[in-house]
Amino acid sequence: MYTIETICPFCGKRHTVQVHPADYHAWEDGTLVQEAFPYLSASERELLISGICPTCWDNMFGEEEDFGNE
Repeated sequence: MYTIETICPFCGKRHTVQVHPADYHAWEDGTLVQEAFPYLSASERELLISGICPTCWDNMFGEEEDFGNE
């Protein structure tokens, strides 16, 4: 497993997400994040895309249905 560490650009908190190496390489090569990592929650995928943690996302955009609740 790869452990990917992100730091939220808004609150500065560190978060980690674990992914399979082959899936990570597929994502790097252009596979959509939801297809590369179907086993991750929406909030974990968002951490990979933008680095924004679920708390800051909710503070900025309001709670989204299913965000962080998968």
